[in-house]
Parts: sequence; structure tokens; C-alpha cells
Amino acid sequence: MAKKEVAFIGAIDQGTTSTRFIIYDQDTKCIGSHQVEFTQFYPEAGWVEHNPLEILESVKICMAKAMDKATADGHNVDGLLKAVGLTNQRETTLIWSKSTGLPLYNAIVWMDVRTSAICRKLEKEFSGGRTHFVDTCGLPISTYFSALKILWLLENVDAVKQAVKTGDALFGTIDTWLIWNLTGGINGGLHVTDVSNASRTMLMNIKTLDWDKATLEALKISPGILPKIVSNSEVIGKIEKGWPITGIPIAGCLGDQHAAMVGQACRKGEAKSTYGTGAFILLNTGEEIVKSKHGLLTTLAYKLGPNAPTNYALEGSIAIAGAAVQWLRDSLGIIKSAKEIEELALKVESAGGVYFVPAFNGLFAPWWRDDARGVCIGITRFTNRSHIARAVLESMCFQVKDVLDSMHKDASQKDGKQKVDGGATVNNLLMQIQADLLGSPVVRPADIETTALGAAYAAGLAIGVWKEGEIFASGGTSKTDTTFRPNLEESLRKKKLESWGKAVERTFDLADLSI
Repeated sequence: MAKKEVAFIGAIDQGTTSTRFIIYDQDTKCIGSHQVEFTQFYPEAGWVEHNPLEILESVKICMAKAMDKATADGHNVDGLLKAVGLTNQRETTLIWSKSTGLPLYNAIVWMDVRTSAICRKLEKEFSGGRTHFVDTCGLPISTYFSALKILWLLENVDAVKQAVKTGDALFGTIDTWLIWNLTGGINGGLHVTDVSNASRTMLMNIKTLDWDKATLEALKISPGILPKIVSNSEVIGKIEKGWPITGIPIAGCLGDQHAAMVGQACRKGEAKSTYGTGAFILLNTGEEIVKSKHGLLTTLAYKLGPNAPTNYALEGSIAIAGAAVQWLRDSLGIIKSAKEIEELALKVESAGGVYFVPAFNGLFAPWWRDDARGVCIGITRFTNRSHIARAVLESMCFQVKDVLDSMHKDASQKDGKQKVDGGATVNNLLMQIQADLLGSPVVRPADIETTALGAAYAAGLAIGVWKEGEIFASGGTSKTDTTFRPNLEESLRKKKLESWGKAVERTFDLADLSI
């Protein structure tokens, strides 16, 4: 068998709090990487924004540093880097000027809830209420999705209104913003998105994979501002001058959770849980569109080529997971770094009856309550920092359990091994708590950052570095995976789940509390 020509694949991983660039060899070994955090803006309670120009700069820095590291280690990256894949935070919404290339407002982040009033208004206007567009796009009317953020920008930002009128406005999620700038910006930049990111706008028909004309007319959103929709694995365009890498094709693009599905090699009937700023559980339902009756979303999994079959998924989205740990660090000062939470939580054997529900911006799946706000209950004079830390870790696991329960009901899935990934899974205690609360094993891969790997796979697949069979052959598992097995008594597990349910109910209808 002839040996393959050596090739390297790059991956841009643009997340909610940080950006990374990773360079992989053909054996998917990382040969160079760099990561930087960027600023989170909170102009008002419930509002979250990013500076789009800072995100661009973060990508440039990460590209340059990763290239330098790989070159310093003796790799001929300049000659052998064959393609770049891209994965990004989904739903985060941006409108910019086609003529100047400048944002007309900060990017409104996926977890932002400023559109609550618009959601209530639309629910009353449309005959189907909150689920009016579900048959078309798979999504309920919610603050989560891009369409509502576009409406807010049109109603509240004069520069956006004017640019739309004159034809100078371009809309995109972060993938679109990056690709447009990478491929030339005001000098012929390509205005595209991929099917996975488009499926999170509430504007794409998940059957036709095109922008839905009836939805656009109902919401009064101009189709002229929307990007072209492409598959997850195809050559989109080349990176132009002004970047640390030039002339290299961008050949893969996926929303972060869809990229993780590819990175975990999730085929039909397989699910993965990603623990990052939020937590996201997706189950691949194959070419079948499954409608949820238990609070989940119907969405795209991936489409690995223009002529490839479309895989769909059921998704449970959790707004606040690792972000609660950041809150302990940045807002309360209980820990100095995220990794300290495990050591602090291990100082106690339990949360001491404390239950923390991080409904900072409402609750997503399976509750969909934007009137919810965070609570911490069960506090006594006995409660200390360690109990709070442990309750925060448990809150992530309880929320994942709620989503998986809904998923099993919708798809008739039986409990089995749960694949996990994402930065927070490095925490062994978190993974053990998850196994205990699920009552089933949790499997953590050796490479927990599977979003970047999925983007690299998509790009490599498009240019022939890998074949789809090679990517999915392992089933996303290897001998170096770590398995966490449950060791909590069933009676105690049930009692804890009941107490969690009571805590969740306490969060409802708190959005209008007086200051």
C-alpha cells in the first residue's frame, strides 16, 4: 500500500470565551497550538456581547503562534499545511458593513436574553405560539437563536436599519464573519455559512437546507443580508493576504457542537455531551428528522460534502455549565483559577444539602424558561466554600441528566456509555459525579478538545487527506480513553434527583424581581 503524502491540517476553534488554532498531522496528533481568551461584555443584566474585531485579532495571534511552535519543533508547516477547518460558537449574531468591513454593533452572544420581549410578542402574534416555526426549522421561538437577535438589531440600532435599507448590511454568525475576513473582506470576501450554523438561526428550512422564504417574510428579515449556505466539508475559498497563513483553502466549517460530533465519530444512534461554557448533548438520528415531545431541539448533525447525505440530530442545550465555574472565579473570587474547583470540592464528601441552579440567563432544555433566574438553596450555617464548589459541579451533571432523560424518551434510547468532551471534562470529580447521577458509564477521550478535531476532519475529508470510513472506523473510542463508572447507591441517586427537581422549580418566574 502506497504511503500517503505528508500533510498537515489546521483548525480554527472560535469559542465563547477563547480562540484556538491547532495544527494536526495525518495521525491527528497536534504539532502546534495556541489559545487566547478575549473580553466578555455585560452591558446590562442578561446581556452578553463580544467585540468582533477582537475576535479577528485573536485568530491572527493564534495562527501565528501555533505556526511558530510547529516550525520550532522542526515541522515544515509552510510547505505541508494543506487546508484549514473552522468551528465556532453558534447563534452569536453580527451585522457589519459590506463597504467598510466594520461591525455595526457588537456581536450579540448566544446566551444573551435581551430579546425576551420580542419573543413574547411573536408568540402572541403567530398562531402556533412558541412552536410556530418548529415544523420548518426545528426550533422554538427563543432568545437563543439568531433570528431574534437580528430583529433586536433592526429595531434598536440605527446604523443597522440604514445599512439594510441601502444594501450595505451583511449578517452572519461568527463563522461567516471569519470566513468573509479570511477570504478578502471588503476586497471580495466570501459571504457564506454552513448548514449546521444556518440551522441555528431559526431561518433555515431543515428539509431543503435553504433559507425559508415564508419565515423571512413573517419576520420581515431581508434575504439580501443572508450568506450562502454550504456543506460542512468542501473547499470554500482561500485565505488571502493579511493573515499569518495565505493561499491555503478553507475546506471545512461546522458549528462547535456539530464539529464535536464529527470529532467523536458519532454515527446514527450515538450521542455526545460537550462541557464548555454551556453544555450540549446531541444524538445523531441519521437521515431521519425526529421531532421532540420532551423539550429538545431538532437540528442538523452534519453534511460532510455537497452531495453527502444529511445527518440530523436531537439536541439538548444547557446555557450555563463551565460559565458557572468562571462566575465563581471572576465574580465571587471563591477560586483563583478554574482548575482549583476540583481540589476545593474534594474537601467535602457531598454538597451538604446545597443545590445550585445556574439559571443566570434563564433555563434552556428541557425547560425553556427565560423567566428563570439562578438560585442556591439548602444553605445552612454548616455550608462552606467547598459545598458551594461541589454544588456548582453537580449542577452541570444534573442538567445533563435532565437532557439525556428527555433524549431517551424522544428517541427510545436506552441508557449506555455516554461519550463526553470539552474543556471541563478534564475535571475527574465532575466526570465521576456525572456517572453517578446517570447511573451509567461516562467515557472521556484522550483528546478532550474534539471540536477542533472535527473541523480538521471536515477540512481533510474535503481535500482527500482522510476518507469518511477512516474517520468513523474507530467509533470515536480508543484504548487511551478513560471510563468513569457509577458507584452511588440507587436510592441516594433518586433522592438527589428529586431534590434537584425541587431546586429547578424554585427558579421559575424570577426574572422580574425588584432590585
